[in-house]
Amino acid sequence: MFTGIIEELGTIESLEPKATGALLRLRARIVTEDLKRGDSVSVNGVCLTALDVSAASFTADVSPETMDRSNLGDLGTGALVNLERPLTPSGRLGGHIVQGHIDGAVEFVSLEPLGDDNWWLKIRVPPELDRYVVLKGSIAIDGVSLTVASLEDGVLGATIIPLTYESTALHTYRPGVRVNLECDILAKYLEKMLESVKAPQSKLTEEKLREMGY
Repeated sequence: MFTGIIEELGTIESLEPKATGALLRLRARIVTEDLKRGDSVSVNGVCLTALDVSAASFTADVSPETMDRSNLGDLGTGALVNLERPLTPSGRLGGHIVQGHIDGAVEFVSLEPLGDDNWWLKIRVPPELDRYVVLKGSIAIDGVSLTVASLEDGVLGATIIPLTYESTALHTYRPGVRVNLECDILAKYLEKMLESVKAPQSKLTEEKLREMGY
């Protein structure tokens, strides 16, 4: 589990295609301090498993499903990515609960200056995910925990403060690129619960008991 508070910007060294998926190699210096083979790490919001780890880099397998659903396959050598290690039991949940399970790669619309080094981010939310996004709710964009400030005609708006602008890869994006979106898991659980409440309750009758052999 992650929090959406980015620890550092990593750099893609290579993305080598394999028979299934790809092998991703990244340069990093902070998340590798205590990273071990088999540990989870969030790369642009995608939960990956570290393989070969050194003081300055690590590798991770990227499954075919992850290549299709996320933007990792869009990125080339030298691209910056947001990195975060999992939350520890003694850590602070500074953002919100982020699983690293991407719901989809969506269109980055714009990042416009607001003044005082603040920025206004816009991304396009597809109809199938719109029901999980609410005003003032939490959302993870490329692993960054953000608060939904506006939602109109399928376009989500969020304020990017100076620290987030400087310490994440968001400032490197151009209109039209894909970014990874993970909706708040609480919205999905709530939807599931409401569906079960609305479902017609089955009645156990004498006839059904006989059919079952009782």
